[in-house]
Amino acid sequence: MDGEDSSKSAAGSASLWHNARIATFAPSASGLGMIEAGAIAVRDRRIAFVGALTDLPAEFEKSEHKTDCGGRWITPALIDCHTHLVFGGDRAMEFEMRLAGSTYEEIARAGGGIISSVKATNALSEDELLEQALRRLDTLLAEGTGTVEIKSGYALNIEGELKMLRVARRLGEVRPVRIVTSWLAAHATPPEYGDYITDVVLPGLEAAHSQGLVDAVDGFCEGIAFSPAEISRVFDKAKALGLPVKLHAEQLSDLGGARLAASYGALSADHLEYLSAADAKTMADAGTVAVLLPGAFYTLREKQAPPVQALRDAGTPIALATDSNPGTSPLTSLLMTMNMGATLFGLTVEECLAGVTREAACALGLQAETGTLEVGKSADFAIWDIERPAELVYRIGFNPLQARIFKGKRVSA
Repeated sequence: MDGEDSSKSAAGSASLWHNARIATFAPSASGLGMIEAGAIAVRDRRIAFVGALTDLPAEFEKSEHKTDCGGRWITPALIDCHTHLVFGGDRAMEFEMRLAGSTYEEIARAGGGIISSVKATNALSEDELLEQALRRLDTLLAEGTGTVEIKSGYALNIEGELKMLRVARRLGEVRPVRIVTSWLAAHATPPEYGDYITDVVLPGLEAAHSQGLVDAVDGFCEGIAFSPAEISRVFDKAKALGLPVKLHAEQLSDLGGARLAASYGALSADHLEYLSAADAKTMADAGTVAVLLPGAFYTLREKQAPPVQALRDAGTPIALATDSNPGTSPLTSLLMTMNMGATLFGLTVEECLAGVTREAACALGLQAETGTLEVGKSADFAIWDIERPAELVYRIGFNPLQARIFKGKRVSA
């Protein structure tokens, strides 16, 4: 890009990115909300103008901090709304077991799966976990990601779960990225507890809340994990603390988890391979976003895809995420996630792109802050060296990021 770097502007002064093609993803616009020959003006880390260059107010034309984008595309910064980015070790051996025919349930019941990651995570210090997580986070950021949700869930004891969330918070301090945390102690049941929810999940949640470590509460509702009744206990505590909820639901079977999540006004229900059409409608009525995770579907070689058409028919918002984790989705690419969403689940290009921007923001309760390019929102956007936005979904192993802007500042290229 030509011209002075707009990220150098002082507080209170305006920065301008111009000669750009822009996909705003504004809900009031049609399609991607595309603007040809557009411009974005930023003041105090927020978008002050977005639109056609011919409509640019004179006050921004005089900005000393201008960047000529050379006709490149600008989109909102990407959002990964479901990750397990903080963990120790890897589970490559389980990958080999699956190739030999073992199922997810068989591996879990044999002491593998989540429990093996628990042992590796608990063996590492906070600094060691931070070092490992940074490598994964940096890969996401290099593809234009500006917001990442990170869950606990690989310690299954109070101090270990808090340690994971402290690491997540530190990631947001050492990198220019917005980190959103979720308490996921209800991820698996360690055998040493008689009543794990009473002994760990609930008191740990109170501690995480009092220490300012948690933004939302998650759970894993499945036959190999927690029942709807058990999840209800966790969600009741979350609501008492004023925390929003979300849920891993209907990944391996239909236990009514998505319906339960919707009854609590959940931000999202995630996975959803076995979701019923009726529960898709229940989610839509509650404003609960369907977060689809094609990386796990692909890695586990599942056969039943989420009911995308039922979600469309119901009007349920659809988001996409990496589900980055050591066992079932060792994926750190939202670009690849979009391609999988299209090729494996049959999503359209527009659905994929909106799924990692506008709808992903909704899945985190951040729709007023980020996810679209609209006046007043945080100036989080990505500049791409592409001819059309579909390239971001269509191409494999291709990263055309030219620059990432976070809160009005260029932070990577």
